[in-house]
Amino acid sequence: MKLFITGIGTDVGKTIVSAIITQALEADYWKPIQAGDLEHSDTHKIKAYVCNPKTQFIDNSYALNTPASPHLAAELDGVTIDIKNIIEPNTENHLVIEGAGGLFVPLNHQDTIIDLIQPDYKVIVVSRHYLGSINHTLLTLEALRNRRIEVAGIIFNGEKNEATESIILNKTGVHFIGRLEPEPYMDTNVINEYADLWRETLLKL
Repeated sequence: MKLFITGIGTDVGKTIVSAIITQALEADYWKPIQAGDLEHSDTHKIKAYVCNPKTQFIDNSYALNTPASPHLAAELDGVTIDIKNIIEPNTENHLVIEGAGGLFVPLNHQDTIIDLIQPDYKVIVVSRHYLGSINHTLLTLEALRNRRIEVAGIIFNGEKNEATESIILNKTGVHFIGRLEPEPYMDTNVINEYADLWRETLLKL
């Protein structure tokens, strides 16, 4: 199973969710594009959270120095992102692929994050509760369905918000996978707790 983790925007919890899913499935983890924070990248964070003997961590296809939109970060590094060079790793294991920002974050003058999603990927959308998140979530799901991309489910980040969650789930019929509660801290023990909680649902996707 290949799961592509995307969000309704930046800083919605994709990396924590990716860590939980990676641990739950003992999957391999790959973030094709990292922009900025190369010494403490999302891959580094996942490595710190995941504790199983099976997971392999695949190098970024593009590791860019500036914390900015990938198209700009690449330009500042003097390179152009070519999605033909973003080659999916060969693995017999489950694979968790983490996007960067939302679906329409530009990679170059033509391509955006959504263009990385292959036909055999199942997409999990991470939605964090804030004013405007309903709109951003519905737009994200609509964009995926317009491209006939399979949406495996949604994970909400934040305390339960019935008004927000019910309208999203009822309007779209998207599968609810789980909720990431506001945690006072995050470590391997917390990651493991969520992994145990979500594992059965994830394996059925």
